[in-house]
Amino acid sequence: MSQSAAISNQTKRWQEMDAAHHLHPFTTHKDLAQKGARVITHAEGVYLYDSEGNRLIDGMAGLWCVQVGYGREELAQAGYKALKELSYYNSFFQTTNPYVAELSQKLSEVCPKGIDRFFFANSGSEGNDSAVKIIRYFWNLQGKPNKKAFIARKKAYHGVTMVAASLSGLTHMHPQADLPLPGFHHVDCPDWFAEGGDMTPEEHGLKTAQSLEEKILELGADNVAAFVAEPIQGAGGLIIPPKGYWEEIQRICRKYDVLLHVDEVICGFGRTGNWFGSDTFGIEPDMINMAKGLSSGYQPIAAVGLGKRVGDAVFNSDNEWSHGFTYSGHPVAAAVALANLELMQKEKLVEKAGGATGSYFQKKLAELGDHPLVGGTRGVGVIGAIELVKDKKTRQKFDNTLDVGTRCRNHCFSNGLVMRAIGDTMVLSPPLTITESEMDELFSLARRCIDLTAKDLGVS
Repeated sequence: MSQSAAISNQTKRWQEMDAAHHLHPFTTHKDLAQKGARVITHAEGVYLYDSEGNRLIDGMAGLWCVQVGYGREELAQAGYKALKELSYYNSFFQTTNPYVAELSQKLSEVCPKGIDRFFFANSGSEGNDSAVKIIRYFWNLQGKPNKKAFIARKKAYHGVTMVAASLSGLTHMHPQADLPLPGFHHVDCPDWFAEGGDMTPEEHGLKTAQSLEEKILELGADNVAAFVAEPIQGAGGLIIPPKGYWEEIQRICRKYDVLLHVDEVICGFGRTGNWFGSDTFGIEPDMINMAKGLSSGYQPIAAVGLGKRVGDAVFNSDNEWSHGFTYSGHPVAAAVALANLELMQKEKLVEKAGGATGSYFQKKLAELGDHPLVGGTRGVGVIGAIELVKDKKTRQKFDNTLDVGTRCRNHCFSNGLVMRAIGDTMVLSPPLTITESEMDELFSLARRCIDLTAKDLGVS
């Protein structure tokens, strides 16, 4: 939608109310108030519709999450049924509900091997916050109270609570709240495209993995509780680790008895062509965090999954575990999540993401590599990145003042496509239900918008 064009009175009223009273995530509010927020009113399949009647193909599945596409009647009916039968009750006071019990069982069937106990929260941020508490509790139960330091990676994104933001290695989130908190540390990430220089991706991956061992030795292994990482770093620029990286990370964690907590919020539920990114990269986690695709975004829900070592310690403790949320295991959210997983299984969406859908998506993505502005593409399953560069041979980026990624993103919105910009890296992660004809449309629009960006920059 072109915000400069004349808009309807109804859209204007919504924009005025929003500007006056609604604080958005990651927003410069006074700028948005002058521009006017885009008002999305409904969605169907892979398409969004705004209040002015414009249609956009959602190349980001919301925020990496709408696996089954928009408007699925099965999920609406599951929520409606639960709302009528048990609109709410808590899971405190030695109480459960059928939906969360069945969801827990279902998750034990699809999660990585050994992950079979689950604590429910409402967002990935809450999940990672909870995971840190669980890990600290675990080491206290082991009689090792000094193992409290957490190591994550630069450019990592693990959420926005005080703890989750401290885990995150996106440093622009830290100054406003005086973060990170004490005890949180960051090591190198395998961002070969931006930082690999003349090394091969495998050489760079091994080098960055070994920075974990260096940090453990610096802090002292007896002080390090866990290493926390995404299988693929999403908001940090869709950083896909090369072969050998995760093998080395796991060797190091085992050598120094450091727990491996894998943040599957983006990679989970089919995105990489398997149920979880851990399956795709051969990771054997002690714990995982999941959200987003768990309900395809239809309800707020997250879960921390525990493997045997941590799960048994928490389960068999004589102490009451002092943690939980009002909405942990909310019956309506659990019912919708359960229906979502059943629908994914029925339609074989994970198998398709690892097969025909993922193959076609990666083929179309790679075709953009011939564009003079594109320095490279990369992807796995139904997720991909496009690097916009000044020099294809050296991988040199444009000057930050040119805002190349933002330019491209704005062209996308104006031409009916949602494609995210992370710096000058353009990212795609559409619903797993996307068809070949819809992918043709998506990548045709992406090429058009990259063309328009190149024209802005005088690149031909």
